[in-house]
Amino acid sequence: MARTILTAAEARRIALAAQGFGDKGLGGDRETPVDRRKLTRLVERLGAVQLDSVNVVSRTHYLPAFSRLGAYPRELLEEIAWGRKRPLFEYWAHEASLLPLSAQPLLRWRMADAREGVGIWKGIGRFLRERREFVDRALGEIAARGPLAASELDLGHRGDGGWWGWSEGKRALEGLFWAGELTTATRRGTFERVYGLPEKVLPRAIQDAPTPPRDAAQRGLLDIAARAMGVATERDLRDYFRMGVADTRARLHEMVEAGGLVPVSVKGWREPAFLHPEARRPRRIEATALLSPFDNLIWFRERTERMFGVRVRLEIYTPAEKRTHGYYVLPFLEGDAITARVDLKADRKAGVLLVQSAHAEPWATPQTPARLAEELKRMAGWLGLERVEVKPRGDLAERLGASMS
Repeated sequence: MARTILTAAEARRIALAAQGFGDKGLGGDRETPVDRRKLTRLVERLGAVQLDSVNVVSRTHYLPAFSRLGAYPRELLEEIAWGRKRPLFEYWAHEASLLPLSAQPLLRWRMADAREGVGIWKGIGRFLRERREFVDRALGEIAARGPLAASELDLGHRGDGGWWGWSEGKRALEGLFWAGELTTATRRGTFERVYGLPEKVLPRAIQDAPTPPRDAAQRGLLDIAARAMGVATERDLRDYFRMGVADTRARLHEMVEAGGLVPVSVKGWREPAFLHPEARRPRRIEATALLSPFDNLIWFRERTERMFGVRVRLEIYTPAEKRTHGYYVLPFLEGDAITARVDLKADRKAGVLLVQSAHAEPWATPQTPARLAEELKRMAGWLGLERVEVKPRGDLAERLGASMS
């Protein structure tokens, strides 16, 4: 049977639709109020939402929903992530992530690997084995006292350079978290993780759910990734949940054989791709959105460059004089293209969303400055800021500033 051939534009629209952009069934017109059900459906659609503590504009986990659904109560995400009847939980997926509870059984093989010290978990497994008496004391303290942050334990000395300089207590709790023996009970205002016993935090139905075999669980994760991306290469699919090469390759072969994925070719892509059989194939995407640098759509930089023709790089750790676009840069999605980038900072004390620089892509349209201006105003309002201020840096700054008036 001849392999289906997609144009690069078709693949891009399929990917955007899979990610929830321009989908009225999810977010209406981005002016429709967002409730708990709609927000939960979005996270289920994405499969995972990356967590990060950087708060220059907003912590990244709040941003994907804003990009797709528009302004929504930020406390609603906190409710579904860390509230009493939460539909989400935290674990290591792409990176540290929020995930639907239904994914918890699919990740138990990874928790087992962490306990055993397999692969990348070698150091964690060794610590859990060699310091088991200390680790059990930490676990026992949480069992006796209830959910605790690492700062509330009095079990170890200060960091010794291992595991990012964490204290012994923090290393014990994180090791137990990765091994599935602890989970996140809540987060505090400083974004400090509070650890709790899974049997006290997770619903009984999830705890009692059977653990699928490793191969079935991996197919489940790859199906989630394929649905969330629509069309993707092996490397794209592997990256979504940070799967191993051999496991991914074997599972994809099984999924193709079973009809769960359709092999396709995309013009301009060097590698073969896979289409999810339920992926929508829209003729147009109507979207305007500012994207977190950790947004699912662009978090795999190789895929971003292949699909959108832009090199997105996080320059937080780059010296200021060597940065190309700025410190915390959000690409601007316009239709099915990334047409601009803005380096943003929320000056909460002054009530200003500060555009520290603005750069246009070569294919930006005459409408780009006005559309970007509207999106920046929308973001400022959502963040509780009174106005947007544009500094005269970057080739788009002057036109963007004019569009603000």
